Amino acid sequence: MTVPSIADVTAALTAPGQMFEMEEVAIRGIPTRTWKQAPRSLRAVLESSRTFDGRDFLVFEDDHFSFDAHFRAAATLAHRLVNDFRVVKGDRVAIAMRNYPEWSIAFWAAASVGAVLVPLNAWWTGAELEYGLEDSGATVVFVDQERLERLQPHLANLPEVRAVIVARAADRAAALAGALHFGEVVGRVEDEVDLPPAEIDPEDDATIFYTSGTTGRSKGALGTQRNICTNLWSLGFASSRATARSADDPRLAATAGTRTSDQNVYLLSVPFFHATGCHSILVANLAFGGEIVIMHKWEPGRALELIERERVTTFGGVPAMVWQVLEHPDFAKRDISSVKSIGYGGAPAAPELVRRIEAMFPGRTPSNGYGLTETSSVTTLNSGVDYLRKPQSVGVPVAVCDVKVVDPEGQELALGEVGELWIKGPNVVKGYFNKPEATEATFTDGWLHSGDIARIDEEGFVYIVDRAKDMIIRGGENVYCVEVEAALFEHPAVSDAAVIGIPHEVLGEEVGAVVHVTPLQTATEDELRAHVRERLAAFKVPVRIWFYDEPLPRNPAGKILKRELRHQLLGE
Repeated sequence: MTVPSIADVTAALTAPGQMFEMEEVAIRGIPTRTWKQAPRSLRAVLESSRTFDGRDFLVFEDDHFSFDAHFRAAATLAHRLVNDFRVVKGDRVAIAMRNYPEWSIAFWAAASVGAVLVPLNAWWTGAELEYGLEDSGATVVFVDQERLERLQPHLANLPEVRAVIVARAADRAAALAGALHFGEVVGRVEDEVDLPPAEIDPEDDATIFYTSGTTGRSKGALGTQRNICTNLWSLGFASSRATARSADDPRLAATAGTRTSDQNVYLLSVPFFHATGCHSILVANLAFGGEIVIMHKWEPGRALELIERERVTTFGGVPAMVWQVLEHPDFAKRDISSVKSIGYGGAPAAPELVRRIEAMFPGRTPSNGYGLTETSSVTTLNSGVDYLRKPQSVGVPVAVCDVKVVDPEGQELALGEVGELWIKGPNVVKGYFNKPEATEATFTDGWLHSGDIARIDEEGFVYIVDRAKDMIIRGGENVYCVEVEAALFEHPAVSDAAVIGIPHEVLGEEVGAVVHVTPLQTATEDELRAHVRERLAAFKVPVRIWFYDEPLPRNPAGKILKRELRHQLLGE
């Protein structure tokens, strides 16, 4: 079997006149490769979704929303925002709710008139929500009842907020002063409705997504229309690249599934307020005619039920979620034949996971990817034959992105050397909203300092070795946590693992680990240490292992909250 080279496939896909043709554009004075045919704005994406009339777009519990019904509701709400709430281009409109169809309607309504969307973390406390609204200067905020109740005591501190609109409210929410009901605000949705007029350019501001806040107070990453629409085209490019390279691989020949439609059906297991959920799932499925099946909250048994009921073609999330589905006792009882692909990101995946997927989903296409809030989701993707070749890698950058590994002074290192990963491309955000010092510290001449420790091999594949702040230095030796975690994952009893540094008076730090054991399995601390010792150097073996009864705590981006674990276990 001859696999066409990445360079040849890229050249063919990006040739003049092709869908993924590129052109150079000066962005804030910096020459940058861009997708020539990518949509100019989110408004254009919403307009194009009307071509999928007759298909379902959103499924939530027993409710189905077609593309047409979604467009008409969003367009109607857009008129209300302009006429009733005086929203104009550049105004910030926030959304603070769990995944509901109303989240999408509010997002697209505000986007269509040029407002800057501010998706707030639905897990935040009332004080944190207040911070996000105040920091962004939001004038209108969409909430659900739980977020409304958290936010209510703080509204007096937010004079800029002109309207609070609550979706999915119980009757008692009507007594909460100042809140308007989503359904009443939207009002009657006509059979024929167009968007209000608006002129939106690629470099106009589009979104403010707050970073996960694992190191201090969250910062709002200010993204443009080009940033978010670049991600859309990058996903299409990466999929086409993987298909071209994997077409003749017998391991991926397979199971097209039993679904008769060619519509992708995506089981949503991550929040819309995260860049992955918004940029790579919500926007992409609206643009490409996919269906999104929304889970009220993540539960692997429910996920299996929905895969069977809705004939889901794609599911994933962070690697831990995929593990939970594969290990669930109902796995063998459910019809999962419709599944064509399994994708995950947001956290490093152990090589053992791809082997387990191949065994339990033979012929399906596994994939992994890498990106940050500051890169508008995707920077690299690894799928198909490339993932089977190099499951430890997060893949090769999409064609409009450049990556390099640098030393502490910002000097580029040779291939194979380990250093901080820097990223450049039209997906990199403008900076942090109203935080010039943080912006200057993180962005250099268009390059984003990712904060991730990585290496790049001779084929251009990126390997995330560790997060800079999580690297353990033991007696002068660097211990990359992801390597130890991958070794622990190879033990059949381990379903989740996190490696943390334990303070030591002489060595500085020693290696510790926290593990969650698969139900019905057992393991001892000595057994796991011996297991790691067989695979890694002695200085990388955990000197202490804690067993965690519940799945390890993670933020919405899928990253394990190691600071929380250190606080619980070490009092730090």
